[in-house]
This record gives sequence, C-alpha cells and structure tokens, in this order.
Amino acid sequence: MGSVLSLFVASLNSGSNGNCYYAGTLDDAVLIDAGISCRETERRMKRLGLSMKKVRALLVTHEHADHIAGVERISRKYELPVYITSETLQQSRLKIPRDLPKHFTSYESFQFGSVSVTAIPKTHDAADPHSFVIQSDTVKVGIFTDTGWACEHIRSHFSQCHAAFLESNYDDNMLENGGYPQMLKDRIRGGKGHLSNTEALQLFMQHRPPHMTHLFLSHLSENNNSIRLARGLFESVAGHTKIIVASRKKETKLYHIRHKPGTASRPEIAKSEQLSLF
Repeated sequence: MGSVLSLFVASLNSGSNGNCYYAGTLDDAVLIDAGISCRETERRMKRLGLSMKKVRALLVTHEHADHIAGVERISRKYELPVYITSETLQQSRLKIPRDLPKHFTSYESFQFGSVSVTAIPKTHDAADPHSFVIQSDTVKVGIFTDTGWACEHIRSHFSQCHAAFLESNYDDNMLENGGYPQMLKDRIRGGKGHLSNTEALQLFMQHRPPHMTHLFLSHLSENNNSIRLARGLFESVAGHTKIIVASRKKETKLYHIRHKPGTASRPEIAKSEQLSLF
C-alpha cells in the first residue's frame, strides 16, 4: 500500500434484530459484536470476499441479545478471543471457554497485528457499555452505537475519525406518535437509550473532522425511523462525506477507508481486485 494508510470496513447487520461490524487491514481484522448467527456472519463475509482467517478477536460492546447472539458459536468455532468487560460477561451469561474471554477497562488499548483498538466508555442501559475506535497507523474508524447521548468521550473520538458507524436510531415525531408504550418511549429517549436523528446530526455537524470520508448511519429503528428520512437529513449537510445507511437486513458493501498524507481524503468502495487479498 506504500504511504497509503487504510482500513477496510463493513456492516454485516445493524439494528435491533442483530448487530455486527467488520474492520481490518489486508492482514488482520476484528469483529465488533456478533448479534447474528455464526452461519449468517460467515455467509455475509463470504459475499464480501472476507475470510474469518483474518479475524483476530471479537469485541463486545454490551450484553444485549442483539449484540451477543452469535458470540458463543463464533468464538468456539474459530477459537477467537472475546474482548468483554467482566461486568458485561457476568450480565450476558455467555458460556465462553475459560481461556477466550479477555477483560478490558475504559480507555485500554489492545493490538492485533496491524490493527489497534481502544475501548471508549459510553452511556447506555447496560452493565458496562463501551464504544470502540479501530486504528491502523493514523487511520481511525469509530463504532458509536447504542448510546443514550453524545457524551464527551464520543464527541472527542468522533472528531478524530476518518469514518464512523454512528447511531441514528429514531425520529422524534415518529417515536412520540407511534404505538410504543410510554415506558419504552421514555427508555429510548431518556439519556441511556439511543441517539435520535436530531442528536446524531448535531454531533455530525458540530464535531465532524475535515478528513471524515464515510459516515454509516446505524441501528435505525424499524418502527420509529425511515431510511429516506435519516439519509436525507445527513446528505443535505454531508459535503464530501459519503453517507451510507447500514441495513438491518443485509450487509453493506466493503468500504476502503484510507488517507494519503498531504492529500484530501475521498470516499471509496473497496475494489474487487483488492478483495482477493483477503
């Protein structure tokens, strides 16, 4: 790759029915959450030209079922270490072989070959939830979903990223006027639930760095949001940043996040000839 610094990223699924994200270089990769089955994870990676042989670890953000449903099977089948806080593991009741769980604390960093990961604390109704920033050299990709509000931890790290998976869960009016019980509405928008379109857009407009080439709108509600609405809000102010909506039904394309020192960053989809290197 010469002086080009890069990461390859994709959403394998994003939503209350399951969450799983891929990030890696040509040599090493990680999965962030495993909320879909092992078989479906394998299928979607294969369609993208990706191999589990490159995956060095599985990172768990928190213990909710849509983030851990596939963890046990994937970790056992591929003998993958599972990076999870002790509180999250206890609440999850996951049965992972004794040598595979790797506990971490906030702002701890770990290295997987050419990929490094930093755990960022966040606010959510879970035991010990964390976001992650994935890095190769100076290229950074953030995973910022399932967070009640854009706290200082998220704002600081979002402003450093070349790409980010950012929760844009609900539209305020659709949630207010929808059929959810009042208790659930209050939980979603109560500061420990999820980011609304408005809150995510505010974060993007106020803290987007000039080198951010891709924004993946993630964890959209099936009942309280629409792809058209969310995409339209962000595309109207996106400038050079490419807006992608991460689907709750299928994988996104594989995107090549790169930065050439001294040049402007441009959005790019990974080319087929690059995928063969995986």
